[in-house]
Amino acid sequence: MYQDYFLDYASYVILERAVPNIEDGLKPVQRRILYSLKEKDDGRFHKVANVIGHTMQYHPHGDAAIGDALVNLGQKDLLIDCQGNWGDVRTGDRAAAARYIEARLTKFALEVAFNNQTTDWKFSYDGRKKEPINLPMKFPLVLSQGVEGIAVGLSTKILPHNFIELIKASIKILEGKSMKIYPDFQTGGSIDVSDYNQGKRGGKVKVRAKIELADKKHLHVKELPYGVTTTSLIDSIIKANDKGKIKIKKVVDNTAKDVEVAIELASGVSPEVTMDALYAFTNCEVSISPNACVVIENKPHFLTVQDILKYSTEYTKDLLRQELEIRKNELEEKLHFASLEKIFIEKRIYRDIEECETWEEVLETINVGLRKYVRTPKEEAKKDDNRLLLLRDISEDDIIRLTEIKIKRISKYNTFKADELMDRLNEELTQVKHDLAHLTEYAIAYFENLLKKYSKGQERRTKITTFDTIQATDVVANNAKLYVNYKEGFVGYGLKKDEFVCDCSDIDDVIVFLKNGTFKVVRISDKVFVGKNILHANVWKKGDDRTTYNLVYLDGATGRSMAKRFNVTSITRDKEYPLTKGTKGSKVLYFTVNPNGESEILTVQLTQGCTAKKKIFDFDFGEIGIKGRGAGGNILTRYPVRKITQKSVGSSTLGALKVWMDEASGRLNNDERGLYLGEFDTGSAILAIYKSAEYEVLDFDMNKRFDPKELLSIEKFDPKTVISCMYYEGSKGWTVVKRFNVETSTNNQRFLFITDHPKTKLMFVSTKPNPTLKYTMKVKSEKIEGDVNLAEFIDVKGWKAMGNKLSDQRLTGIKEIKSVTNEAPKKKSDGEGETFKPGDTIELF
Repeated sequence: MYQDYFLDYASYVILERAVPNIEDGLKPVQRRILYSLKEKDDGRFHKVANVIGHTMQYHPHGDAAIGDALVNLGQKDLLIDCQGNWGDVRTGDRAAAARYIEARLTKFALEVAFNNQTTDWKFSYDGRKKEPINLPMKFPLVLSQGVEGIAVGLSTKILPHNFIELIKASIKILEGKSMKIYPDFQTGGSIDVSDYNQGKRGGKVKVRAKIELADKKHLHVKELPYGVTTTSLIDSIIKANDKGKIKIKKVVDNTAKDVEVAIELASGVSPEVTMDALYAFTNCEVSISPNACVVIENKPHFLTVQDILKYSTEYTKDLLRQELEIRKNELEEKLHFASLEKIFIEKRIYRDIEECETWEEVLETINVGLRKYVRTPKEEAKKDDNRLLLLRDISEDDIIRLTEIKIKRISKYNTFKADELMDRLNEELTQVKHDLAHLTEYAIAYFENLLKKYSKGQERRTKITTFDTIQATDVVANNAKLYVNYKEGFVGYGLKKDEFVCDCSDIDDVIVFLKNGTFKVVRISDKVFVGKNILHANVWKKGDDRTTYNLVYLDGATGRSMAKRFNVTSITRDKEYPLTKGTKGSKVLYFTVNPNGESEILTVQLTQGCTAKKKIFDFDFGEIGIKGRGAGGNILTRYPVRKITQKSVGSSTLGALKVWMDEASGRLNNDERGLYLGEFDTGSAILAIYKSAEYEVLDFDMNKRFDPKELLSIEKFDPKTVISCMYYEGSKGWTVVKRFNVETSTNNQRFLFITDHPKTKLMFVSTKPNPTLKYTMKVKSEKIEGDVNLAEFIDVKGWKAMGNKLSDQRLTGIKEIKSVTNEAPKKKSDGEGETFKPGDTIELF
């Protein structure tokens, strides 16, 4: 009994509740709502409460389910015209109570969804009413609106598609051409359909919000992913911020006519990185798994969206054929009766029945009288037969209809108008027969007419694109610090009493090298044991092919010292990997980490007791290639090694690294984000000029972070670069021009290049080779203008020199009018607002 009941229940939920029928694309409750609206249709709006009550005649469930389904249909803005507050799919706001809102069918719904003559009917649940089994839907509604339902043992999720694209695809199907359709959402956004799998289960799509960069401190979400409301989006952003994944000050919902969720970033946070982090950690990006399931002949079927569209197109074509057949029969009947009526009146057959005494005699008299002038399709034409050919034989019903013609109509019968009517009927009948003979062309014309009448405002809203994969570890905000206990073998962000390594996030991986010649990668946590005697520990990035490890180890089996260079680009987390050949007695003799693939020269000292003639020699790591972590390496020496020391660090063997600085966060990167600084190799340096009129030459370090609020200019350091500046000298009250080279030999230290008087102020600075300025000043209330080429005005002097006087008073304005500089490589993306490039002029007046 349980098995039978369960199967009955499952079948009922699948067929009567959750899964749409392929023919009209509607669930039963939706079909009953639309039919109720059609029954009540008079062109005016109806209270939704009344519609719900009317629908309950057909739907054996509560008013809440009907009301929710009706609101859902109305919000899709295709079949139902809405009046009142119907809620907002963008914000998640609910509709007003049913007594306050109104609805009616759209013109589109009336045209494509209803035709009593092509509808099959059944009794309602209580047997009092008849309701349609399926609506004669001449449109792929299930693909246009989309549907989602959870039944017993299966579910369905069909994503909405674009109205215009569906119609054009249907036309292509009728033309025998191939077609593809992809989802389109009311809320806009963008979609990656690489794995859509034609909407079949097993596929997925990624949908993203549209995020705009308002300025360096604000991001605006302008369009939402499908199924995400502004409320749920804000909740996910706040949750990610609380977990330290992103750093924001506040988030505000400014949605009105258009969506706008304003996000204010924390100080020093990159908007570009935050944008990627929003996609990685919040509902700004969602993954949707479609599962196209529909009911066909009372059974659920899993199909592709192309299969559903082909079925719908052929079903529409068949409905059009049925309508044409019905219209053909109607026209033939009208033409047949018009012919009989014409003969009945013109030949005065009605007079012949005056002498008839019985009803049967009347009918027989009319029949005999008509057959003198007409010929049925079964009768053969006689010679000189002028009888009118009828479309079918004369029936008793035809004769009875003739007897029901009123005397008034007979007396006013107009032969000319009757002929005109028959000509029109013949003309229309000919057209209908032509359409039936060319049904495909007729169906194409039908779809083209739909496109012409209803396509306005139905343009695609969701942009189809391909998303770059965002690595969460690359965009997560640093919300933890990595510490290491080298002796006891622990790493984690909770070891605050141990040695600090670097800033990190709580989803980073940590790579650890041990003195026994092994290494492993672990996920960071509060405290993780990795093995005693740690040699090196740091954050590890998957796919990092620039960080190169130089290693010399003793092979326990042969006694040889082996040298190798290797990258670690991929691993299995928590698995221990050997760096040596794994033989007993193997150990690490020398190990360094080189972030940019730098080579180095080692000095190797052998033991005094060995038989080698040369007991001290140099070895250059640059002479061996970079291989995988499992490579055995090259033989360094066969003799026992006493000591290995680093003699010098060479240049990168991977080539120079192109470096950018993020103008919002001040972080260096090689992701083409922000201001391009140049190509950096081992020994390269950075020249930074600050608003405090100081310059600094810094050793190149990718982990270095600058404060954009302090910077005036930043670029790759060139010893030949000439810095030109103009400043107001406070002690003398002069405007002074100065040009100098960087002569200081100390790196990572700031040097003031103007006088230190409290009133001294930097007015202009540039690293361009030939800056020319236009300046203005006031002399006795008179405005004086002038031009000055700084390179011609003063020669290059020492960085401590005061410079040459331009004016004995302070200038009121300066503006660059000419500048010659070399072009820097173009940035990948240009944000709004001012940026500074190598060699740019910076005016601070």
